[in-house]
Amino acid sequence: MPGKDLNEWLRESATFSKPVIAEIQRAARTGIYDIRGFGAKRQLPAFDDLVFLGASMSRYPLEGYRERCDANVTLGTRHAKKPIELKIPITIAGMSFGALSAPAKEALGRGASEVGTSTTTGDGGMTPEEREHSSILVYQLLPSRYGMNPDDLRKADAVEVVVGQGAKPGGGGMLLGQKISARVAEMRDLPEGIDQRSACRHPDWTGPDDLEIKIQELREITDWEKPVYIKVGATRTYYDTMLAVKAGADVIVVDGMQGGTAATQDVFIEHVGIPTLPAVRLAVEALKEMDMHRKVQLIVSGGIRSGADVAKALALGADAVSIGVAALIALGDNSPEHEDEYRKLGTSAGYYDDYQDGKDPTGISTQNNELAEKFDPVRGGRRLANYLRVLTLETQTLARACGKSHVHNLEPEDLVALTIEAAAMAKVPLAGTDWIPGNN
Repeated sequence: MPGKDLNEWLRESATFSKPVIAEIQRAARTGIYDIRGFGAKRQLPAFDDLVFLGASMSRYPLEGYRERCDANVTLGTRHAKKPIELKIPITIAGMSFGALSAPAKEALGRGASEVGTSTTTGDGGMTPEEREHSSILVYQLLPSRYGMNPDDLRKADAVEVVVGQGAKPGGGGMLLGQKISARVAEMRDLPEGIDQRSACRHPDWTGPDDLEIKIQELREITDWEKPVYIKVGATRTYYDTMLAVKAGADVIVVDGMQGGTAATQDVFIEHVGIPTLPAVRLAVEALKEMDMHRKVQLIVSGGIRSGADVAKALALGADAVSIGVAALIALGDNSPEHEDEYRKLGTSAGYYDDYQDGKDPTGISTQNNELAEKFDPVRGGRRLANYLRVLTLETQTLARACGKSHVHNLEPEDLVALTIEAAAMAKVPLAGTDWIPGNN
């Protein structure tokens, strides 16, 4: 190699990169697939690929400190006697007691209640702490039926039937034995300390006609008071949205592949589903086709991080968004103050994703009592409330810049795309042109 620097000759393969080689070696060594939490880590077209067209001459902006820009939203107006009234268009996604500690669930309730929004039980049932500290609580009904009972359904403010999740559409949940404590086992009617895998489809139905019957049963149990949500993982989103409307949903939750999970196969997280960006547009198209847009409300989740993400989802036609991973980070997950403990686990703050192990040093994604007691739910709730306020203020700031007096007045015409892929997925023009790829 005369005249050549060694680094010029040593190049890793694009096909067999160092992470790929390491995974092959791990699989060969252990004989099991990789399990982790968090969401997709690969680069995907996302809301960052869209930008707003702020007002100037053709439109006039609103003065930030003089003119109102409202952010409230009502969910469940189609059939429910008592729709959900939220002060902000940002909700907390379902994260179970089991995946999370009891203090973490309490903190989610505290933070959401402080700013006037809802939180969600997740799989595994409703804890007293969660109900006590959540002014608006959505009860999830999953294929596992864990913790399901009519009394808790009646205590909830809405019911969410989970058909799929963005991180693993077509797959069931996982909870390893080290996180099935005595309390979790009792709530889920499981043996303590034994790994469990939830079913990937509901045992009560085989299609949308059966789902319609189940929704009717849920309405009867709750005296037609509670809104019924249907949550789907983003895959065949256009048709799934239509079928959910046909089945009688009041609210549809579409979860893109950037959505997180407490534990599933890495191959699922990275290779199943579609990004949130095209999913929201497909769901809106289906609702408009059925003349149900804004009549059946749409919540979008999966990788929402900032007020800009919220505003762009609303501009594309969503009524609200839901956050999970971002909420955990706001509580204190992956906090640098626990760097030494993360290092002992072979990782680092900001990189920790082994939620399934139950060793989270922050006390958030664990059932270890010693770790859980380290987490302060009052402080965590305050941090979450602060974060939700910032998201709302950022959303309102962008809406005012576009001349809107309500965040729901944002529209696709306020957006352009920075890449051809994003333009095609969101069906908005490529910046500086009137071209929408795929449109004649």
